Amino acid sequence: MSDQRQRLLDVAQAEGRLTSVVGAVFDRYGAVWAGGAGTAPGIDGQYRIGSITKSMTAVLVMQARDAGLLDLTDRLGDHLGDVGYAEVSIRDALAHTSGMQSEPRGPWWERTRGGDFDALVAANDGAGRVAGAGEWFHYSNLGFGLLGEVLARRLGAPWRHLVAERLLQPLGMRATSYLPRPGAQPGWSVHHFTGIRVHEPLTDTGAMAPAGQLWSTLGDLVVWGQLLGGARPDVLAAGTLAEMGRAVQPGYGLGLMLGVHPGGRLVGHDGSMPGFLASLQVDPDSGIGAVVLANATTGIAPQELAVSLIEGDPDADSARPAPWRPTLVLPDDVVGVPGVWFWGNTAYDVRWHNEGLELRLMARGGLLKERFELVDGGLVGVSGYHRGERLEVVRRDDGSIRNLECATFVYTRTPYDPEVDIPGGHPRLPS
Repeated sequence: MSDQRQRLLDVAQAEGRLTSVVGAVFDRYGAVWAGGAGTAPGIDGQYRIGSITKSMTAVLVMQARDAGLLDLTDRLGDHLGDVGYAEVSIRDALAHTSGMQSEPRGPWWERTRGGDFDALVAANDGAGRVAGAGEWFHYSNLGFGLLGEVLARRLGAPWRHLVAERLLQPLGMRATSYLPRPGAQPGWSVHHFTGIRVHEPLTDTGAMAPAGQLWSTLGDLVVWGQLLGGARPDVLAAGTLAEMGRAVQPGYGLGLMLGVHPGGRLVGHDGSMPGFLASLQVDPDSGIGAVVLANATTGIAPQELAVSLIEGDPDADSARPAPWRPTLVLPDDVVGVPGVWFWGNTAYDVRWHNEGLELRLMARGGLLKERFELVDGGLVGVSGYHRGERLEVVRRDDGSIRNLECATFVYTRTPYDPEVDIPGGHPRLPS
């Protein structure tokens, strides 16, 4: 099973172009397996966890409810006054059934320094509503920003202090923090065509922090997963946890994502912020769960990977893919080539990957079709239909690329480009 789980991370790193990915499987007694791929830091490496933060905000709300400080039927306006979405109930905000907009107005909150609560409500007056309360599930980050302020006013301390005092300290989650600590993983995004990485900003999101601010580690999230699995009734009552795990809309309860795996049901949450992906899933009946953390903006479906770690991959062979390596500098002979190209009307995703040029059919989910590598200053096929044949980069007099050609196969930037001589002529296109 350990080899199967490690292979899952190896494949995720290679195919998802992840700088690093780490994962752990746990039960009610602690971690039972942990691994990593890429430049992985181990169980104590800190990553941004995105919307897993929402599960902590939700637990704080339920603790406050259990203490009699609020009711789930309360309107946000009962605690926040005359603000946009004052009529939304706490329950609907927790379950994303409020009908409020998904994101706050203004600059992209995940990539910019956040303002205070007054600035947040001034920019969001309720005019962004997309549905009536309870009509359907509509994920709202804004709703959790408002819930964080409800908590601050009812419990008498800023949200970040409440998380630390009521959750992290009692659970011993000492590696979880509001801002990244020295040595935390950097956030990366990868250029789709060239494979060159760029840093993503590591922002303090201000009043939106309750929706996705926190940083954590595999080790600490194992502890949080144990709580969601029912192992810490001293912090969250068993009945309250069960209430959070009941579906309000398919796939979501009160601040928790709901799912299934071959062995039973799951509760937890996914997370994403620019440069990071995460998932925490646990079976509340068995207490078995998994955590996945990666420092990449895209590349994997984190919940799928977490569930696969729980189950293993008994059908997998023992082969390991070549690890993905970020492009440092695009070779001169390849500059301008990566991008979308057409063979007739057939679109190809052409990318530079691990020192080779790969052509993938876009209509078939990125299926790898051809691979070319630089040999003596030219691109030569090393796999696929054109193995051993040369891909010519045809340039105009000014040096710009006009088309690609390989053994009479002509690739152009637009379908049947009239500038390029296409074997068999050009079809008559509608005017």
